Amino acid sequence: MTDINKTEESCTERAVLISVVKDKQDERQVTEYLDELEFLALTAGIVTVKRFTQKLPMPNSRLYLGPGKIAEIADFIEAEGIDVAIFDDELSPSQTRNVEKELKCRISDRTSLILDIFVQRAQTAYAKTQVQLAQYEYMLPRLAGLWTHLERQRGGTGTRGGAGEREIETDRRVIRNRISKLKEDLKKIDRQMAVQRGNRGQMVRVSLVGYTNVGKSTIMNLISKSDVFAENKLFATLDTTVRKVVLDNLPFLLSDTVGFIRKLPTQLVESFKSTLDEVREADLLLHVVDISHPNFEEQLDVVKQTLQEIGAGDKPVFLIFNKIDAYRFVEKEEDDLTPATKENRSLEELKNSWIARSNTPCIFISARERINIDKLRKDLYGMVREIHSGRYPFNNFLY
Repeated sequence: MTDINKTEESCTERAVLISVVKDKQDERQVTEYLDELEFLALTAGIVTVKRFTQKLPMPNSRLYLGPGKIAEIADFIEAEGIDVAIFDDELSPSQTRNVEKELKCRISDRTSLILDIFVQRAQTAYAKTQVQLAQYEYMLPRLAGLWTHLERQRGGTGTRGGAGEREIETDRRVIRNRISKLKEDLKKIDRQMAVQRGNRGQMVRVSLVGYTNVGKSTIMNLISKSDVFAENKLFATLDTTVRKVVLDNLPFLLSDTVGFIRKLPTQLVESFKSTLDEVREADLLLHVVDISHPNFEEQLDVVKQTLQEIGAGDKPVFLIFNKIDAYRFVEKEEDDLTPATKENRSLEELKNSWIARSNTPCIFISARERINIDKLRKDLYGMVREIHSGRYPFNNFLY
């Protein structure tokens, strides 16, 4: 586990978190969303000082929040010397410019924060190229306003605009050229990776998928007996890792790739599509879920939706509910007449809920405490064997 206190001490920037509470959202859901945003900030090296929320039917088109709330946040930022204001939604270019003028500090939104984390986490040339492409595509529509210090400098007779306007057009041209170059670079690497995947023959392919920080890399290490980097931080894994695994003389390929998250930036989904080819070409998906998370059902739905978006929604799935050791059950008192919450369900009650009624095979484990891992290997072996038998009906003597 990451030492959170130690992490906060090493943070160099202080932030406020800002979110709109929409009509159909309750405060508990917003709190969970801001908890995730705070974890994202901490992963990026930013410590949260305070949270601000405002109930609105939809975000203000100009300032995201109402003018009065923005003024309140601006006063707090000035009084406390806050470095950055982080918004839980992606801001439009005009919202970013307007809010920056009001708050007079660096502005970040959920998308730019995730991109910053990806920049920090990218290790290989391939991952770095993908992240750079996503950054430039995010940056391109937001160039206006970067040259406002030159807005009053106008050209002489015969010129069409000021120096700032010309600088923006120059930057746009440079960024478009870089985007084109990065896309060409990715195409070359994609072709190389496609050849590598083709050279693996017709071995059964299994891919780990799930929300970020649910324990996929730890499970990868347990099944493959390898040493894939695992850490209690969001997006600890960016590059796809593929290992050959042998269970009872039955070989197959196991891959681990980037985790998904609510409101995953579209730029990242696009630039990481080739990385996600391992998921699209898999014969079986191991969908890992953090059962201890209070909002695990929504996280599960986010992953399902993302799989649909990348063209892998029809794959066979084995649900792995991880972290049962961290599951917390709060028993209601007899005279408590308030409606039951998620915490009032025992693990056994949860197992017998919609999970038991679904047609998807599942298992409850703790990767950290090695609970039920032998059954996980046995169940996985049975599923891979079934796929292998269908592909090679005359090779059953191998197992």
